[in-house]
Amino acid sequence: MSPADSITPLLPDYTGACVSNIVPALLQYADIGAGWIPDDVLQARQVVLLVIDGLGYDQLAERAHLAPTLASMLRGPITTVAPTTTATALTSIATGTSPGEHGLVGYKMWVGGELLNALRWTSPLGDARERIDPIDLQPITPFVGSSPAVISQAQFETSGFTEAHLRDTDYRPYWLPSSIPVEIGAALRNGDEFVYAYYDGIDKIAHITGLGAHYDAELGAVDALVSDVVDALPAGAALVVTADHGQVQVGERVCAIAPEVLAMTAHVSGEARFGWLHAHGGHDAELLAAATDVHADTCWVVPVDQVLDEGWFGAEVSSPARARLGDVALVAREPVALVDPAHPGPLLQSRHGSLTSAEMMVPLLSAVG
Repeated sequence: MSPADSITPLLPDYTGACVSNIVPALLQYADIGAGWIPDDVLQARQVVLLVIDGLGYDQLAERAHLAPTLASMLRGPITTVAPTTTATALTSIATGTSPGEHGLVGYKMWVGGELLNALRWTSPLGDARERIDPIDLQPITPFVGSSPAVISQAQFETSGFTEAHLRDTDYRPYWLPSSIPVEIGAALRNGDEFVYAYYDGIDKIAHITGLGAHYDAELGAVDALVSDVVDALPAGAALVVTADHGQVQVGERVCAIAPEVLAMTAHVSGEARFGWLHAHGGHDAELLAAATDVHADTCWVVPVDQVLDEGWFGAEVSSPARARLGDVALVAREPVALVDPAHPGPLLQSRHGSLTSAEMMVPLLSAVG
């Protein structure tokens, strides 16, 4: 981590070079992308947006020699959104809005008395789709209503999260990543002006094995995948590659939220590197003081009013989105995970969610056929 990361969180650039502005720049108006999305991409007849889950800018820059195709396409770093988690960032990418607007403000959110896992659309009560409607929770139409081809895993096609952030699109499922260039090529030959594709292998292997040899091998495979996509571009078509977040190696550095903090907490939401403490009624200040006392050595401990005032979730935060936030944010500054010992979750080697450079900065890459 850089010295700056130990002082203040790195906040999203919601008015400029941010993943939430890619789709508006490509589909709606080019001005918001001026200066950070190349002109030949903004003017292309056809555009493919490929999101590589978990491919952080810092991690790619350190391994550029392992990914010659990606390195040759690199235009620079841009920010993702807060928190740096898949459910929130993919929704911001698809809708072209900040988390405060679309309302999918974390991996696990307190909604209607249930702790909703946004990726699985489940709660401790089981499948949540009948009780928590994905369209009610996330009301913004994706891709400014253009219904593009969406190339993503077959297993996700009917999920609640897909309905929340990719509804009313032309979903084209694949089973193996080798099919991604095939599907993209077919869509472009069909004349589709915009194609969205998604691949999550980098994120999966980082969680399972960390940022070591297996990660490096998967990065090489992704580089070959992107090379195949570039080869599938017809003349005048452009490819944009980005990511939803980066990664931090955490391993076994998992810390329990202190008992004295949990004693003042009604429930915990979010995730291990960006958690929300929901105070028992009227005890926000006491909870903030206790959490600061115990956890400020490894975390930014921030009251919700400061989070909102500083625009972590964007300039606009809807009433439903606000209701899903807790009272005190525990945002890991060091390479640790903070967990409720009653619900520790799986041991993951790398993690994300926080606002360090390694998690916040993602690459913007492009190529034109």
